[in-house]
Amino acid sequence: MSDKTMTAQEAVSRLESGMTLGIGGWGSRRKPMGLVRALLRSDVGDLTVVSYGGPDVGMLAAAGRIRRLVTAFVTLDSIPLEPHYRAARERGAFELTEVDEAMFMWGLRAAAHRMPFLPVRAGLGSDVMRVNPGLRTVTSPYEDGETFVAMPALRLDAALVHVNRADRLGNGQYLGPDPYFDDLFCEAADAAFVSCERVVDTAELTKEAGPQSLLLKRHTVTGVVEAPNGAHFTSCAPDYGRDEAFQKRYATTAWPEFAARYLAGDERAYQAAVGEDT
Repeated sequence: MSDKTMTAQEAVSRLESGMTLGIGGWGSRRKPMGLVRALLRSDVGDLTVVSYGGPDVGMLAAAGRIRRLVTAFVTLDSIPLEPHYRAARERGAFELTEVDEAMFMWGLRAAAHRMPFLPVRAGLGSDVMRVNPGLRTVTSPYEDGETFVAMPALRLDAALVHVNRADRLGNGQYLGPDPYFDDLFCEAADAAFVSCERVVDTAELTKEAGPQSLLLKRHTVTGVVEAPNGAHFTSCAPDYGRDEAFQKRYATTAWPEFAARYLAGDERAYQAAVGEDT
């Protein structure tokens, strides 16, 4: 067993243009924003991004890094539609594959199990089949003869997720109310990079919560990045809530101005700029 800790820059250096990249979290909740900011400071682009989208998608779309997006939604939660995503989509900046939330989950699960697809009822009778003409259906080989959507696996070259605690071996723990399928993102990926609020000794993980909170298993994790406040401005309960004031600033600021103000330097510069504004 090895020490997998690294910096955000070292994690991003393992990524390449043209990859399929999964990003964990949900909307504007527990997104690996420190890793996303490091990615934006690199020259990696032409990405297929797979995400229950939030500001991760909005920033990457505004910066022109996305070639294709696979998602069920892109929202800031308290702001229903992510404005930078909307602007990029309206100008046709990338290809969009939009699926039902449950179909998305089943695609990750198929990839995690190294299956080409999994059958799911979600999507039947909806326009998802019309807007995604490449989707197929399958019929149960048993007496029921039921028809299902054959959701293709969402195989990932790499995944980025954020949790509350992790150890140096890659075991990751969430302490909030929801796992947000981050385990599936890691299991569906060839390489997974996990940022966390704090790196702790393995024995410390079960002192704060039960073993069921150990969401990420070390054999699915490639690198661990200690990143206090690393989900900002999204929430990372119970460590902190969403920074609604900063999120509003992000949503109402033109992308070039926002990028110049908050992304021009390294992560310390970002945190300092945020501190000056609060």
